[in-house]
Amino acid sequence: MTVPILYSLRQCPYAMRSRLGILHAHQTVVLRDIDMKNKPEEMLLISPKGTVPVLQLSDGNIIDESIDVMVWALTQSDPNNLLYSHDKQKLPRMLELIHRSDHEFVDALQKYRAASRYHDSNEEECRDHCCEWLMEIERALTKHAYIMGETPSLVDYAILPFIRQFSRVDKKWYGQSALPYLRSWLVNHYNDPTFSKAMFTHPKWKKGADDVMFGDF
Repeated sequence: MTVPILYSLRQCPYAMRSRLGILHAHQTVVLRDIDMKNKPEEMLLISPKGTVPVLQLSDGNIIDESIDVMVWALTQSDPNNLLYSHDKQKLPRMLELIHRSDHEFVDALQKYRAASRYHDSNEEECRDHCCEWLMEIERALTKHAYIMGETPSLVDYAILPFIRQFSRVDKKWYGQSALPYLRSWLVNHYNDPTFSKAMFTHPKWKKGADDVMFGDF
């Protein structure tokens, strides 16, 4: 194997951010978009937990955490300086914010989505919990175009898929919410051709199928 293999799922936010990291790092992988109801044995053998993304490197090493996939890719190449190499204090702050997002915001978001889906009476309360966290991002965006500064960083692309999910729960409410800077930030990402490339629909992978190359090739 000379090219890493990425097991992915188009709509999974964790897989989504791993693809964004690979694209921004100008890396090339074989993309295997899987069916979660029929997980391939090849993926389960190297990552028994059965979640995506899973990246199998050329040397056989396995990376099965989405942030680790992003950091691996950007460590290979970071042409847009998403790791903010000019400021060594920024990366630990990014990783801390991503960790908080993955635990605080994502937990609140899952409850909000469930409440909306099942028309629970606590939907507004769940949404308010999301907004408490999002206001920190909104305040940052009032100061500069992106979360960490005037240029995008790792954290922008790491939390983007989850902000996208939040915006789609109640589109009418979101469009009128007190999050104008966040809305502009999200639209800017949507208008980036890299996002469209990350979200391109590929056929589900089956053993014996031709390889689908993804990334910088």
